[in-house]
Amino acid sequence: MTPQPRRSIVRRRKLLAFLALLLAGTAIGWTAALAQGGAYPSKPVKVVIPGGAGSGPDTLTRIIASKLADLWGQPVVAENIVGAGGNIGHERVAKAQGDGYTLLLGMIGPMAINPTLQEGKLGFDPLKDLVPITMVSRYPNILVVHPSVPVRNLQEFMAYAKANPGKLRYGTPGTGTTPHLSAVMFSSMAGITMLEVPYKSSAQMTTDVIAGHIDLMFLNPAAVLPHVRSGVVRAIAVTSNARAPYAPELPTMIESGLPGYEVTSWYGMFAPAGTPKPVVAKINADMRKVMALPEVHEQFISRGDEPSAGTSEQAGNFVKSEIAKWNKVIKQANIKVE
Repeated sequence: MTPQPRRSIVRRRKLLAFLALLLAGTAIGWTAALAQGGAYPSKPVKVVIPGGAGSGPDTLTRIIASKLADLWGQPVVAENIVGAGGNIGHERVAKAQGDGYTLLLGMIGPMAINPTLQEGKLGFDPLKDLVPITMVSRYPNILVVHPSVPVRNLQEFMAYAKANPGKLRYGTPGTGTTPHLSAVMFSSMAGITMLEVPYKSSAQMTTDVIAGHIDLMFLNPAAVLPHVRSGVVRAIAVTSNARAPYAPELPTMIESGLPGYEVTSWYGMFAPAGTPKPVVAKINADMRKVMALPEVHEQFISRGDEPSAGTSEQAGNFVKSEIAKWNKVIKQANIKVE
């Protein structure tokens, strides 16, 4: 006759096997339901914005959130988390539960520049702790000069800079920002020397360019195009690899004589690592529907942003390429954060 302890062990093993099968069946059923789009979202979704209310990323997120809420029949709540140049908001989402109910509007700085600029100091790994859903938009900087600078195109600018090394003063709104890196990359590729004048904000920098206290700056279209069109500054070129749809009259740096030069700032939608693939696929598909709406496209373009939704894989590959690109630029220029 089998001893009592032996029967108890057998029963426990059978119970554990049954529970394992039950859990596996539940997971398979849940995944299938998600794949069909029936289970997600079943409650409000939060999108973390690593910028303040009224900022560029805030405005774009709220445009998308309102359309997703209509599509999903669930609230899509925007939450502004500022601090450390956007790092805090990114880290918050990187450490959140990967269930699809906490998303992030990721930005170029924390995602692609800071991994090198602040190496060892970030509280998250963009490639390991976050899952790309889709890119959202991208925008270039525009090289502008004060009207007193005697140049009207990039060839004239580079010739003037080479003839007057260290004379031209350019503004930057912070170390490692895209206006700063645009100037650093330009100086290196063009073989010119300019004098950096650091500012605490892009608003202060813009005021000084308009007043002629400094000679030039690189800045985003939303901030600089009104001043270009009013004639208080002169635009030379855009930093993207193609002309911008909202300023087609402006040539690119590449077509103006600087092959290989490209700088674009960008936003993308990300989720915490571990978010189920069917959830990522659903959010991606629905965001691409939203981004294809004419009214959304028009709102983006009017702000100087170019919609750039695509697949999750494309977004992941793009982020990897951006990390590698800025790693090279920052290390070659020996840029350090004080």
